[in-house]
Amino acid sequence: MMIMPLLEVKNLVKYFPIRKGLTGKVIGYIKAVDGVSFKINENEVLGLVGESGSGKTTIARCILLLYRPTKGDIIFEGRSVLTLRGNLLRWYRTRVQAVFQNPFLSLNPMMKVKDIIAEPLKTHRKDLNKEEIYRMVYDIMEKVTLPKDLADRYPYDLSGGQAQRVAIARALILKPRLLILDEPTSALDVSVQAQILNLLDDLKKEFRLSYLIISHDLSVVRYISDKIAVMYLGKIVEMADSEELFEKPLHPYTQALISAVPEPDPDFFKSRKRIKLPGEIPSALNPPPGCRLHPRCPLKVDERCKVQEPPLIEVEKGHYVACWKYYRR
Repeated sequence: MMIMPLLEVKNLVKYFPIRKGLTGKVIGYIKAVDGVSFKINENEVLGLVGESGSGKTTIARCILLLYRPTKGDIIFEGRSVLTLRGNLLRWYRTRVQAVFQNPFLSLNPMMKVKDIIAEPLKTHRKDLNKEEIYRMVYDIMEKVTLPKDLADRYPYDLSGGQAQRVAIARALILKPRLLILDEPTSALDVSVQAQILNLLDDLKKEFRLSYLIISHDLSVVRYISDKIAVMYLGKIVEMADSEELFEKPLHPYTQALISAVPEPDPDFFKSRKRIKLPGEIPSALNPPPGCRLHPRCPLKVDERCKVQEPPLIEVEKGHYVACWKYYRR
């Protein structure tokens, strides 16, 4: 019996039009996401990694319906979310919540902590009275290890770690099933990053949450993810279980990313081969034909790489890669 995934993204495409002049004539498109597919099961963490501009955040915003996809579909609990309206759309917004990169930019500086956390309840739970709402607020503050005496403080009184805990508490107050974490630790000190990652891991187990975690930091993604998908210029080029991907990266772009991860062991660092990709990531306005990595690829590039886009194929159980080198097998 097949288990239905919690979230399924099917061939997602998001193009942004470029307009010119007073008439707003479209002269081209930025191909931010160009045919991305993946699944997230219940109580599973998928890490999405890649350079800035690879399309990671655009995917998150499409799932949150902050952007409308150009093509493709997003299916949550068996329903296409792109067709949801009215009460069903409100239902979806309670089931999928987000924690953004910089908590100080996502928290209202004019609201007290308790009101920031309570805001989703006031919007979606009209059946609750004030006493019930704030009881739930204090309960969730305890879950994310926030002292109750912070409830009447404002965001500018908080440390970075405390502010991120407030953002997490606000996201969890509606008891969602999927949490989208967009660079949740990048604005924090290293010691605080570890605390937040441990907290997220504990909350996942307690609430049986699923996460989509977006980051450019492979160490963060490796620590918390069950599966990792690597993006390059709007495409997923490799996807596998977390440990499998780190121990046996197949795509040359993945190999280059992993070789750049800082290593605390100096002996291992000296012996490790550093893979450098020449040049810069091309523009999403005019991506290269064929394999999008071919102008920078360290492998021998043949004519097929230059003209024909490689499909994402399963080369080993649960390990997918988009590279003609493996398609020849």
